[in-house]
Amino acid sequence: MSKIELIATAAFGIESLVAQELSALGYQDQMVENSRVTFKGDEAAIARTNLWLRKADRVLVKIGQFEARTFEELFQKTKALPWPDWLPSNAEFPVEGKSHKSTLFSVSDCQAIVKKAIVEKMKERYKFQWFPENGPRYTIEVAILKDLVTLTLDTSGVGLHKRGYRKLVGQAPLKETLAASLIALSYWRPERVLVDPFCGSGTIPIEAALLGLNIAPGLTRNFAAESWPNIPVKLWREARAEAYDVIRKDVQLDISGFDIDEKVLNLARCHAKEAGVEDHIHFQRRPFLELQSKKKYGYLICNPPYGERLEDQQAVEDLYKKMGQIFKKLETWSFYVLTPHPRFESFIGRKAKKNRKLFNGRIECHFYQFHGPRPRKPKDPSGFGK
Repeated sequence: MSKIELIATAAFGIESLVAQELSALGYQDQMVENSRVTFKGDEAAIARTNLWLRKADRVLVKIGQFEARTFEELFQKTKALPWPDWLPSNAEFPVEGKSHKSTLFSVSDCQAIVKKAIVEKMKERYKFQWFPENGPRYTIEVAILKDLVTLTLDTSGVGLHKRGYRKLVGQAPLKETLAASLIALSYWRPERVLVDPFCGSGTIPIEAALLGLNIAPGLTRNFAAESWPNIPVKLWREARAEAYDVIRKDVQLDISGFDIDEKVLNLARCHAKEAGVEDHIHFQRRPFLELQSKKKYGYLICNPPYGERLEDQQAVEDLYKKMGQIFKKLETWSFYVLTPHPRFESFIGRKAKKNRKLFNGRIECHFYQFHGPRPRKPKDPSGFGK
């Protein structure tokens, strides 16, 4: 199989995590940039990465990249690319676009020129004057940054955060890809307790369960490239069979999600069932101030209320102060909190060991990381252990 240049797009601050995932899948030839990781793979890589990437937004085929400062340059250099190698004669190929700090700033004009150039290239191969566009969908994106044009095909279709289990959405949902990123940044392991005391519709506990059971996040959904004739159906079948084979059925997880809203907890239970992990998560109505546990070395990962409205600010700040008190009681635990509040550490009375800038949608946040002590190793009963 031939090598293809692919791009895994990602939210700001998540790129290195996506690069790690790609490395774990065996794709080491990478270039990490803002909001994307470029890598090389074969046709099978399109199926495997769409199924397995937990933190990426989409997987794109990179058709070409070049500089263009005029519409004529854009047209000629787009036309020179091997579009018919990917697009069949009946392909539906809408063109989307974006431009930033570039001479060619009119996105609609750039879209129209790219579309025209591709049609002219297709005419040369297929000898048609008109294309019905009633076949498989190949969404093309023209992205221009500082006069550098990148042309791609979207293999994913619906964004990769759409796992398929969250069919009922509560208020202010956390994206699945961001939830998976928070878990990765915490270095949680399946043998450790995990609690989300503000679980809402259950995204963090569900993503943790999928990870703990080694269930591919895209296992039960479809992707745009599955209908492409140049990606054999066999590759998708093999990728899914591989994913089913490596699901861990011997793991016992201790994951809990708490919230004060019984309605969203019912959503969480439905979502967990859709994801196939309902037997591995305990959901319960419980106010945060009642949080306690006799278990040791647990992980608390959460996305608490932000208090975006002015009248909610005081309540949220009071909550943060009480959060510090709860943390003190769980002496051996590690705590991970996503919030946009600039004074979060002062309210809880504790300095985070790490914090990382992330975006929850368009809201700039920081992920505060308070690492607890490591579990003590059991003593060697022989008496010879160190």
